[in-house]
Amino acid sequence: QVQLVESGGGLVQPGESLKLSCAASGSIRSLGVMAWYRQAPGKERDLVARISSDGTHTDYTDSVKGRFTISRDNAENTVYLQMDSLKFEDTAVYYCNAVIQRPGDVRFAPYWGQGTQVTVSS
Repeated sequence: QVQLVESGGGLVQPGESLKLSCAASGSIRSLGVMAWYRQAPGKERDLVARISSDGTHTDYTDSVKGRFTISRDNAENTVYLQMDSLKFEDTAVYYCNAVIQRPGDVRFAPYWGQGTQVTVSS
C-alpha cells in the first residue's frame, strides 16, 4: 500500500502565507514527479505546480507564478508547497499527486492524497 498524507492547510487572510506538506509512505521503490493540484467549489481539479524527480525542474500555473514555490525532500519522500501572498481566489482543496513505482513493478502509477482545505478570507 502507498499513502500520500497532506498537512498544512487552514484559514488565512489575503496576503498571508501557508506551507503545505505531503508525505508519501508505504511500499515505494521509486518516487517520480510530484505535484499539487487544487479544486475550488464547482470547478475542476487543476494543476498548480509540479516538480521533477530530482527536484531540478519545476512548473507552475500562471496564476501562482512568483507567489508559490514547490520543493521536495527525497530523503523524506515529501513534497512541499510554499504559498505566499495568498489571494481570495486561491481558496480550494489542495491535493498532492505523486507518480510512484512500487517494488516488483516496472511501471509508475499515479497516487493522490486526501486533500487539505485552504481558505483565504478576510
